[in-house]
Amino acid sequence: MYLYHFGLRELPFSLTPNTSFYLPLQSHSEAMQVLLTALKTGEGFIKVTGEVGTGKTLLCRKLLNEIPDAFEVAYIPNPALSPEEMRYALASELGIKGLTRINQQQLSQKIQLKLLEFNQQGKGVVLIIDEAQTIPWETFEALRLFTNLETESRKLIQVVLFGQPELDKMLSSHRLRQLRQRITFSYQLRGLSKEELKEYVLHRMSVAGYNDPGLFDNASLSALHKYSKGIPRLVNVMCHKALMLVYGEGQTAIHKKHIALAASDTDSIEAVGINIKAIVAALLLMALTIAITLVVVDMPTVKEWIQ
Repeated sequence: MYLYHFGLRELPFSLTPNTSFYLPLQSHSEAMQVLLTALKTGEGFIKVTGEVGTGKTLLCRKLLNEIPDAFEVAYIPNPALSPEEMRYALASELGIKGLTRINQQQLSQKIQLKLLEFNQQGKGVVLIIDEAQTIPWETFEALRLFTNLETESRKLIQVVLFGQPELDKMLSSHRLRQLRQRITFSYQLRGLSKEELKEYVLHRMSVAGYNDPGLFDNASLSALHKYSKGIPRLVNVMCHKALMLVYGEGQTAIHKKHIALAASDTDSIEAVGINIKAIVAALLLMALTIAITLVVVDMPTVKEWIQ
């Protein structure tokens, strides 16, 4: 691909949430401060929401990496579970043994005893749930009942919910009013500003091994913000495609046209006024360049061929 062309150690705009690329911009820093403050106060529910692609999972993994040692952590990344399945998942995360052939009442008792054990050790327990908007209605009630477990001074378990805006819509329902009242800390992630986007792009390139600030000109960064609306995931997608285009052209700088071409080839982005023929030509040029490169690298010398 383009790694060797730009002297990169790794792909700078991978969609996999990688905390080594984490940049403490204002929105994520504020969210992290809210999370850590809320955990220290021992409140029951904490909520972080944000549009698709704003970095919720990355923030979630950052929290998992930096949560204080005074907490025991249970992590559920796919919470589309029934109440029974949620209890089993929590018990498994807490390291509870002997879960076979027990009823739900016995399971709940085991969870409570384990939480009390951690409390006696001076540890709090945090249940972190990603993609919380997929939690079934009835499972929310099971989560609320978890937070009923408490000593005279603090909750035995805290629940951190990471979710899309659909989570807020669910929680606004009358049937979840009891749980909603227990959310004492919340934060909503936003997209990147133009200045933050520039810092974000250059930071990721630097982490990947490229330190020339001239790779993206101002026009390309403005176009990137226009098409992505500051959503980090869309920024990553377009930057990756723009780097492929520039590599295909044999160039070393990204311009507005490369961002426009990348935007036109990206779902969920409305790139108006793009010349489709130019897109096809650019992609064909890229493919041809890659093919020629591979042939040149693998082709034996004339002397070797004669022998």
